[in-house]
Amino acid sequence: MFKIETHLHTSHVSSCGWLEAPVLAEGCARAGYAALAVTDHYNRDTFAYLHMDTAASGAAVTDAFLEGFRRMEAACAPLGLKVYKGAELRFDECSNDYLLYNYPDELLACPEELFRMGIAAFAPLAREAGALLVQAHPYRKKCTPAIACYLDGVEVMNCNPRHENRNGRAEEYAALHGLLRTGGSDCHRAEDIGLGGILAPVLPEDDGALVRLLREGGYTVIGES
Repeated sequence: MFKIETHLHTSHVSSCGWLEAPVLAEGCARAGYAALAVTDHYNRDTFAYLHMDTAASGAAVTDAFLEGFRRMEAACAPLGLKVYKGAELRFDECSNDYLLYNYPDELLACPEELFRMGIAAFAPLAREAGALLVQAHPYRKKCTPAIACYLDGVEVMNCNPRHENRNGRAEEYAALHGLLRTGGSDCHRAEDIGLGGILAPVLPEDDGALVRLLREGGYTVIGES
């Protein structure tokens, strides 16, 4: 079985991340991961941290946002770890966070427009682009589960130890609405490395293969009883 991290943040892009790519890569290798998805925060705090105007658009935006992903690719390659491109989005409408996988860079090229858009307008754009949209920790403080029709899945096992994630309720919501289920460490600090993710019988070759695996459900969420 292959251990895959689906929720991880770097200090290069996420203002709340404590760890640079080499430390994360080495820690994930020691923890037995075969692959990881870099899901740096994509929100207003991120662009303030990067000293970028949210009104900017185009390649300059996506290049800055993907710096953590690129650094993780470079750090993980010598260790034999695969790296997938992800993001954790937050819109202006509320404090909910959404994990995004297998997206074209252009989808995130206009931050001001995206932040104001909200989940109802963004979800069909993500689907049209072939991306997968999963709500992270939907029952954490200040979060509420999004209307199910806008989601592909729910993070039912968020293993960040500094939050009350109410994972059981997330599991119930996913089951009630037939949504796919994921789990992740939500790694920000050294003590978070290795806490969660999924176990899969195959190792996805790329972002598209990761999403196919998640859609098909041929994996186990780490940490579930």
